[in-house]
Amino acid sequence: MPKTASVPAMTETELLKNLRSEAVKCGWKVYRAQFSMYSVRGWPDLVCVKNGRVFAWELKTPRGTISKAQEEWIEALKAVPGIDARLVYPADLDDAYTALVTGAWPRP
Repeated sequence: MPKTASVPAMTETELLKNLRSEAVKCGWKVYRAQFSMYSVRGWPDLVCVKNGRVFAWELKTPRGTISKAQEEWIEALKAVPGIDARLVYPADLDDAYTALVTGAWPRP
């Protein structure tokens, strides 16, 4: 599992690359719309599926803001059993890596 103790500031693209790479290494099926202009507005940036679990993660930098459409999708997906839908920031990398290894977001 990558170490993130001193993660420098990263872009959303870098965050996506890190998480997608780790998800694939951990055996998750990974979906990322390549051209968001053809996707439903607000759909999460990264969707990972494995063993009856689904992670639907909207990735943001600390300065990023969530749109109304993104918020609505996250809330709608959270209501579905077996789906972990949430915002993920660079500061959440350790928890996200743990989730990809164990299949569940660690409790605080």
